[in-house]
Amino acid sequence: MNRPVVVGVDGSPLSLVAAEHAAQQAAWRSRPLLLVHGYLHPLGYGVPINPYDLGVPAPTDESRRMLDRMASELRGRWPGVDVEVRQVAGGPAASLVEESRRAELVVVGCRGLGGFTGLLVGSVSAQVAGHGHCPVLVVRPEEQPIPVDGPVVVGVDGSEPGRLAVALAAAEAAHRGTGLVLAHVATADDARPVPDEESGVKGRADSTDLLAGAAAEVEAAHPGLTVERRPLRAAKPEQALIGASGDATLVVVGSRGRGGFAGLLLGSVSQALVQHAHCPVLVAHPYPTDAG
Repeated sequence: MNRPVVVGVDGSPLSLVAAEHAAQQAAWRSRPLLLVHGYLHPLGYGVPINPYDLGVPAPTDESRRMLDRMASELRGRWPGVDVEVRQVAGGPAASLVEESRRAELVVVGCRGLGGFTGLLVGSVSAQVAGHGHCPVLVVRPEEQPIPVDGPVVVGVDGSEPGRLAVALAAAEAAHRGTGLVLAHVATADDARPVPDEESGVKGRADSTDLLAGAAAEVEAAHPGLTVERRPLRAAKPEQALIGASGDATLVVVGSRGRGGFAGLLLGSVSQALVQHAHCPVLVAHPYPTDAG
């Protein structure tokens, strides 16, 4: 099954940026690119519906022209990428989550227009990033330059989702020809005015072991990749990762974790990264077991 890279587009400047990222990813992965535009009935926001029961109008000629124009421009810039388009009646989150069942990667902007209004700001973000069936790349507005030569940063916590994130981050770093930073965040205990030396030593040992194990797996899979181990300490894990994103070209996180990343993509850590990271964020999800 030749899974495509899927990108949600609406004609906004940010969706053009997302589409460009998606085309680059499709080229790197030797996958087709699918541009998806959702048009939405007010009663169907974010939920799967039968649009014809609710009287959703047919897609407009204007939206079709937008898709065709974007596809034509991308084919010109990425001649080796097979570009297809699709218009979907229904909520943007449900549409993209459904497309993710058959996708190699889903790329979304953090806000947009039309069918993707509010994307990755409210409930749509939680559904796409939290419930995708493949990795989800969140493209942020280009409010400041992203260091193209910066490293790929990934959070390490020792969990299975965390290991998947590390594997994806290593592959991304290899594709981009840049280094990989393995970051483990130990959270500070603000309630304890005097540090407990025994706990501190154990924390450092755990961090060292986790980073060493992750580095060994990465170096075995990508012998030529430059890998940095970066133990971090912060009151909250999102503070450390947002800070680390400042000189990064990409941050990769697991969909769930433990320890410093407990509840990732279910609470404040995920929302903080999606909304405040200084570079794109790749959310790691395993593919469906029946996907090819």
